[in-house]
Amino acid sequence: MKSARMRSFFIAPGNRPDLVAKFPRFCADFSVIDLEDGTPLTEKGRARMAIRQMVADLRPQVTGLLGIRVNEPSSDWYMADIETAAFLPIDVLVVPKLEAADELFPVVHAIRRAERQDPRGRSIMAGIESVRGVAKAERLFSAYPEVRCMYFGAEDFIADIGGIRSLDSAEVSFARSCVLLYAKQAALMAVDQAIADVRNDALFRKDAERGKQLGYDGKICLLPKQVQIAHEVFSPSAEEIAYAQQLLAAYAAATARGIGTIDFQGKMIDGPLVKRAQRTLARASLIPGPSE
Repeated sequence: MKSARMRSFFIAPGNRPDLVAKFPRFCADFSVIDLEDGTPLTEKGRARMAIRQMVADLRPQVTGLLGIRVNEPSSDWYMADIETAAFLPIDVLVVPKLEAADELFPVVHAIRRAERQDPRGRSIMAGIESVRGVAKAERLFSAYPEVRCMYFGAEDFIADIGGIRSLDSAEVSFARSCVLLYAKQAALMAVDQAIADVRNDALFRKDAERGKQLGYDGKICLLPKQVQIAHEVFSPSAEEIAYAQQLLAAYAAATARGIGTIDFQGKMIDGPLVKRAQRTLARASLIPGPSE
C-alpha cells in the first residue's frame, strides 16, 4: 500500500455520492465507498454502476488510500461487485464478513488480472465480523499476499455470538485481541471496531485509546469528527516523540560503552522498550520502522 498509516477508516454509502464527494475535505488515511451495509438493498445495483464515476472524480483529490467495500461473500452481489471494483483505480478492496479462505479466491483472481492491466499495488482488507470469522482469522490473514490489512467489526460479531454490547466493550475483548494477534502475526495493518454511538466523542476517544494500547493501527470512523479524534489518538504526541528520541540517544550512548541495559528517567531500558521507542518515531515518519 502506498500509505504506511491507516489511523482512520472513513466510510460512506455508495448510494450517497453527495457524501462520498466530501472525502477529500476530511483527509482520512483510508476513505471507503461502501456497497455493503451502508447501501440499501434496493440501491445496490445502482450504487455499483455509479462507483466508476465516483472513483474517477475522487482519485485526483484523495491524498490517502481509496477503497471500495463490496458486499459479503454469501450475498447475490459479491461477484458483480468484485468484477466492477477490482478494475477501478483504487488502492484497497475491502471484503466484509469473511469466514473462509476460499471466499477470497475470486477477489485475488480479479485483483491479479487488474494489476496486469493497470499496476497500482492493489491490496485486500479482510473484514472479521462473525464467530466463524474470528475462528478462521489466522488462516484468512495468511491465505494470500494480497491481504495486507484487516478490520474487526464488533457490532456484527456480538450479534452473531448472541451477546449484548456495552460501553466498555468487555464482551468483545477476547475476539478483538484474538484477531489482532493473528493480524500482527501476518504483518497486517489492523483497524479497530466502530463506535455506534456516533455523537459520543468521549466514548470514541476512550475506545480508540484502548485500541491503541492493544496494538491496533487505527479505527473505523463513521463521522468526520471521529477521523480527527482517531488521528489525534493514533499519532504520537510531541511529548511521546521527544521521549523516544531522548531514550534512543541515551541507549545509543550506553551501547557504545558496552552497556545493554540503562536507567533512563527512573525506568530500566532494554531491547523491548527500545523497539517501542523506534516504533513511536516510525509512526511519526521520522525514521524507518524496526524490522520484525
